[in-house]
Formats: sequence, C-alpha cells, structure tokens
Amino acid sequence: VQLLASGGGSVQPGGSLRLSCTASGFTLGDYASGWFRQAPGKEREGVACINPKVHDTYYADSVKGRFTISRDNAKNTIYLQMNSLKPEDSAVYHCATALSCGTPYDFWAQGTQVTVSS
Repeated sequence: VQLLASGGGSVQPGGSLRLSCTASGFTLGDYASGWFRQAPGKEREGVACINPKVHDTYYADSVKGRFTISRDNAKNTIYLQMNSLKPEDSAVYHCATALSCGTPYDFWAQGTQVTVSS
C-alpha cells in the first residue's frame, strides 16, 4: 500500500506545474485526497481537497483560481494543476488521504519539492 507524489520542480514566476499522486494497493477513488505544502520555517498548509464519489473540491484562499485538484480513477491518481505560480508557492508538497475532506488525513505520501523563482 503506497502513495507516490511526483511532478515537482523549478519554475519561474507565472509558470505552471502539475503534481501527481498515485496510489498502489488500494483504490484512491474510495477516499478523499488532499494536497498540503510546507515551506521552511512555516506550518503545514492545506492547499486543496477532493471528495470521493461526488468530487466536490475545496481550496485554500491563497490558491483559489490558480490551482485545480482533480482525479483520474482509471489511473488511480489525483492531480494538482498549479498555474500562475508565485515565489510564495515554493514548498514541499505532499498528498494524503482521508475518509472525506475535513476529516483527519491518515495516509501520506512523501513530498515533492516545488521551487518558484526567477
């Protein structure tokens, strides 16, 4: 049973990245999935969440209108499309699962680094 996050990298301000979080050993679509980020010296921040079945989504105010969370059940994967990236978006991004958005997350992937700088 594993969650694998990928897709991080370095990009200039205004650029885009797409993060992926792929599950193995269980059906990711049966759970809510969330993306979190943590920058050095800062607390972990919830970025986005998508519920199972109905696929309603939630976003932090800091990323609304720029980031989009989605899922592809056939690939057992969720994505975080990040557009109009800003230097303050730089952080290690993690994905995690929960029964539904707003309940405790109990299974975490390792992080993927996102760096936004000119």
